[in-house]
Amino acid sequence: MQPTHPFIVFKYCPRCGKSGLINDGARSFRCTGCGFNFYINSAAAVAALIANEEGELLLTVRGIEPGYGMLDLPGGFIDPGETAENAVRRELHEELGLNVKSLEYICSAPNEYIYNGLSVFTLDMAFGVIPENIDGLRPMDDITGFKFYAEDKIDFGRIHSPSMSYFIKQFFGK
Repeated sequence: MQPTHPFIVFKYCPRCGKSGLINDGARSFRCTGCGFNFYINSAAAVAALIANEEGELLLTVRGIEPGYGMLDLPGGFIDPGETAENAVRRELHEELGLNVKSLEYICSAPNEYIYNGLSVFTLDMAFGVIPENIDGLRPMDDITGFKFYAEDKIDFGRIHSPSMSYFIKQFFGK
């Protein structure tokens, strides 16, 4: 178990503030003081697979930790009450100024996103996206750059997470 796993990091009950959390199963805590049960569930996130006319895939450069400077797919966490499809549209507009013409769900993959010393378990969902156009894209929000890559030009050692590597391989039929 990673030192960032919630079972190790969380010491106090989020309800009563007392210590005494005990592991109550494979993915839950129980407070010995107030009896509150806290479950470790996956957070939902999206990633966009966007190709240019040459069949190259758009990758971004992360401008935040974790993985500052590493390659990634555009996307991010789904906000509470938001659909996955709307999250794709929002994230692409926030990160690149891109408007979506159409999108289609492709596949999902689990991921462990370590942020601020805590493992956040995610279910990442990939969508194939056809943009309204790719002219005038600009890096904004939490990315510092972007580029379209042919399959043989991608350094998979620079891809931020296993789920993103999986999606990229799926895109290229690997």
